[in-house]
Amino acid sequence: MSLPPGFLDELRTRTSLAQVAGRKVMWDTRKSNQGKGDMWAPCPFHQEKTASFHVDDRKGFYYCFGCHAKGDAISFVKETENVDFMEAVRILAQEAGMQIPERDPQAQQKADRRSQLAEVMDLAVQFFCLQLKTAGGAASREYLAGRGLDEAAQARFELGFAPAAWQALWDHLKGKGIADDLIMDCGLARPSRKPGGRPYDVFRNRIMFPIRDPRGRCIAFGGRAMDPNDDAKYYNSPDTELFDKSRTLYHHGPAREAAGKGKPLIVAEGYMDVIALALAGFDAAVAPLGTAITEHQLQMLWRMSDEPIIALDGDRAGLGAAYRAIDQALPLIEAGKSLRFALMPEGQDPDDLLRAKGAGALREVLDGAVPMVQLLWRRETEGRDFDSPERRAALDKALREKIKLIRDPSIRSHYGQAIKDLRWELFSPRRAPAGSRRPGGRIGATGRWQPAPEPARPGTRSSLLAAAGDGAPHRLREAVILASVICTPDVFDDVESALETMICTDPEHERLRALILRHAPDGTEDLRGRIEEAFGSEALEKLLRLPHVALTPAVRRPGDRDMARMTIAEELAKLEAERGLDAEVSEAAEDLAGVADEAVTWRLGQAAEQRQRTLRSQSEDRTEYDLADNGARISRDERERLDALLDRITFSKPTR
Repeated sequence: MSLPPGFLDELRTRTSLAQVAGRKVMWDTRKSNQGKGDMWAPCPFHQEKTASFHVDDRKGFYYCFGCHAKGDAISFVKETENVDFMEAVRILAQEAGMQIPERDPQAQQKADRRSQLAEVMDLAVQFFCLQLKTAGGAASREYLAGRGLDEAAQARFELGFAPAAWQALWDHLKGKGIADDLIMDCGLARPSRKPGGRPYDVFRNRIMFPIRDPRGRCIAFGGRAMDPNDDAKYYNSPDTELFDKSRTLYHHGPAREAAGKGKPLIVAEGYMDVIALALAGFDAAVAPLGTAITEHQLQMLWRMSDEPIIALDGDRAGLGAAYRAIDQALPLIEAGKSLRFALMPEGQDPDDLLRAKGAGALREVLDGAVPMVQLLWRRETEGRDFDSPERRAALDKALREKIKLIRDPSIRSHYGQAIKDLRWELFSPRRAPAGSRRPGGRIGATGRWQPAPEPARPGTRSSLLAAAGDGAPHRLREAVILASVICTPDVFDDVESALETMICTDPEHERLRALILRHAPDGTEDLRGRIEEAFGSEALEKLLRLPHVALTPAVRRPGDRDMARMTIAEELAKLEAERGLDAEVSEAAEDLAGVADEAVTWRLGQAAEQRQRTLRSQSEDRTEYDLADNGARISRDERERLDALLDRITFSKPTR
């Protein structure tokens, strides 16, 4: 459906993003300035404790400095409510008192029908809850009590009971005047196979678990059979206009809210596990609906937490579910988005462990959750012998095929290295003397004496290069960029968008950037005061005294807007080029582990040439300086002027 011209602009004008977001987040009153529409809060899209989610209510945009989520009020409603674009527009328009012209009668009819179906589902929830309290629900109440669910817990999760009768729910809904097609389309009844027979209830003699979407609407049911001889122990609603089980998570709404408050996001196998986890204080618990985790469900999980914990039963079935989750996740993982796996003790699920040993025991299992690469290695090696070259080659091939599924070249490279380390541990020769230590050295794997390495000097250990490790070049450039803005805040308007999208590898740089984005428009003194308040009085001076920062022209000439703009632009360009280059080199290096053909060689040659082009401007900049005896760089122009001045100085008295 198309909207009339200007409708969205009017909607954005009437909508307060701060008010819309305020229903999902808790504003940080210390950082927020409501009068200016400058609001800060922990991000609703990922797990964090600090307030890195920023809303500019005057511009109508939000941005998270942690997960980099950004957008306007419409996109915020889409993501938090799990609805499509038009549904988000309808929600905001209704709140703003605007009427959407329904140019498409079919679209309006579909929206009205979905509302009708949701109302029927709520009537079914009420019916099942009442049935649980009747004499017919006595066995179900007894079963739930045996699982540790008292009346309060049953009410909290709206548990119910579907009577064993064939038309109990059907007759109840028909008595309320509900049309046949609505009951059928909700997935609550099926037409009879007998000529002239009445439709019959889908759920009979089952404990009922309402399944609600993130907005709180009941869209489906899960039912646990009370008859041990029933063909299906658990049965879910069929897919309907309201319900797509591949795009739904049980307990999604409450779990998202809890994950936003810092609770670990736990993915369990079933309804009872989720309920037990929530009652034990692990509120951010969800479950897929009887199937392997799908791509859509993974994306929903990652919107709530960067590393959800898959908590599976401690049996072969649970391990198999973990392996299927790995296969689904490998093509989708990216930097900061992955899974961890917590396997329960043998023969137990999370509910069993909680009832047997309590929340502390479960917390220990969750704390010991392992990354995907370890479980991937376990799948390919557990219970197998690799006593021949052929078997080892088969292992290498299987792991290589799995790693190729990873799309991100950097992560693919790290997985390859992790697998190499694990392979070395498995196949390396275990000679008794190897690794044994003696004073002043050790016996190496070759059997030769290796002297102990000279310890690092204090100056080396404390240097920025040593502290930064592999990310040192990126951290150096980040420091130059941030220092340049601090010294010349007037340039902020020109570089604001670039700063918002810049990825900081150093958490301290990330915090500093957030302060700059917020306070740079207020001027140098206010910005420096805010930085000193957040980091301490010495932190800023320490940054500006770093050798590579202190020698930067934009830092040596504070207030020079043109110089600051050029410096920041050049450093940002180099930073982006170097990160792209790192990814290309990692991917090419990984390919070298296979067949080193001419294509790989050519790519590496291109990477080397690109590195030279990237650093050329930096090399040219160095030619403007001479190196002093103490290692400091001295501007050649300034030195020439100093020499000329010294030549004019004489030590003879002027004659009269």
